[in-house]
Amino acid sequence: MTERPIRIFGDPVLKTKTDEILVIDDKIRALVEDLLDSVTLPGRAGVAATQIGVGLRAFSYNVHGEIGYILNPHIVETRGEVELVEEGCLSVPNLWFKTPRFPFARVEGIDLAGNAVELEGEGLMAQALQHECDHLDGLVYLDRLDQQTRKEAMRQVRESEWF
Repeated sequence: MTERPIRIFGDPVLKTKTDEILVIDDKIRALVEDLLDSVTLPGRAGVAATQIGVGLRAFSYNVHGEIGYILNPHIVETRGEVELVEEGCLSVPNLWFKTPRFPFARVEGIDLAGNAVELEGEGLMAQALQHECDHLDGLVYLDRLDQQTRKEAMRQVRESEWF
């Protein structure tokens, strides 16, 4: 299909909890194609459906050369001590902040055939799984920051050229 433009912080769709995908049809297949086309650009670890303006529970990922998608993902397990990791977001361009994330995460969902899918990983994959599921729950990574860091982040957002 096509690479879709990324919605930027301030767009209400980014703060909206997504709906489960109940029927897999041509519309959903096209959404997956668009998510995959949108995540393959350099520097992209994941793209959630909300980031391309669609309020459905789906995301694509591109971590260490592994590219894929998942429908109706839900985090079913996190492990380890929460760590502060450098994080950015396509919807919050050019801003990076230390964000609390678990070092391991596992999500479950389905593929286009309706088959069960499980994704898990450590490091960047764990971070991407948590980050994208947050998007599908109406959160951006700025929502995870401690109060002082969030205050600074919001100042930088307000001063950014794109806001």
